[in-house]
Amino acid sequence: MGVMGPVLAALPAPAVPAREIPPVLVHAGTPTGTTPLWYNEALADAERLLKYSSETGVEVEAEVRDQVLVARSSASVWNEKTAASLLSALAKLAAKLKPVTALSLEARVQDVQAAVRNYWIVALCLAVFIFPMSLASFVGTAISNSIHTDIATANDLAVKLRAQLGPPGMAQQPPSAIDASNEITELQQFAISVRAIDARSRQLNVLVLHAERDPFAGVRRDPKRLHEIFQLPSGLPDLAKAANDLTMTYQDVRYFGQSLLDDFSFYYGAVTVCLLPALYALLGTCAYLLRTFEQQMATRTFIPSGADSARFLIAAIGGAVVGLFNNFTIGQGASIPPLAIAFLVGYAVDVFFAFLEGLLNAFTKKMAPASGQ
Repeated sequence: MGVMGPVLAALPAPAVPAREIPPVLVHAGTPTGTTPLWYNEALADAERLLKYSSETGVEVEAEVRDQVLVARSSASVWNEKTAASLLSALAKLAAKLKPVTALSLEARVQDVQAAVRNYWIVALCLAVFIFPMSLASFVGTAISNSIHTDIATANDLAVKLRAQLGPPGMAQQPPSAIDASNEITELQQFAISVRAIDARSRQLNVLVLHAERDPFAGVRRDPKRLHEIFQLPSGLPDLAKAANDLTMTYQDVRYFGQSLLDDFSFYYGAVTVCLLPALYALLGTCAYLLRTFEQQMATRTFIPSGADSARFLIAAIGGAVVGLFNNFTIGQGASIPPLAIAFLVGYAVDVFFAFLEGLLNAFTKKMAPASGQ
């Protein structure tokens, strides 16, 4: 436009046919049948604002009110003075009642209900997918952490017991009462860890839709056989043999649990990092729009707009980008997980742009000394 402006200004103005000249510029006293559309629209807007001011108790100058009434009474035969007075009254009413506008007062209840219903449907559809996936992710993460801890504990106990007891059948000096008590306690802790890993692995296997085969599936319905596999023998006649048998069971249990940890990390890691942040951002946008509708309906400032779809797109992009980061520190050691940040991005897009600008400024400051050398 900067280049074409002078060129267009230098061109001769095109001739306007007489029928396209606004009636207000032709002559006064135009008949009703030729009243221009803009005049009727301005009159309807002024009357709508005047009625709203009366309903809400907003005092309007008598001159402004009279100008609107005169414009209505002379709508069939109007002139330039009446039109100018009407436009002046409309401007004063708009300034006095701002942010309420004639367009927001004209919005039909059906339009608002349709918009709210659409966003309710979107929010419910997102919630149907987000909440089960989030619950599964949170529960699975807690189970995975417990399995990691139990495996580390069981590994230490297995090594310690093997060093103390040796392989089964090897001749050893009978341990003292104190040593035997410690070894039995450690053996019991080892058995508890093995049973905990097995139980939590079965729970995790449900979350990954039984992606791994249960190594003890054939004996799950046999309580006696399960007792022989996972419980210590009564009386512990041979500590070395009991430790060796339990270690063999632990190896199968550990492989089962470790395989499930890898499956859970693969499937739910992809969902948590790539998909859930974008969906949480979209859910935050729905929450923002529904809350905004509530406020706008209370203040009569709602105006139908097609710009909300762009907000959904920005929120989805922001949520996807947020998923690439681990945690966000907000000061004094406190941090917010990515899913919470993704929801905030959808609710307040400005937060996302402020974060990007802060990150860019920090990167620029670090690069400045190097570029000056």
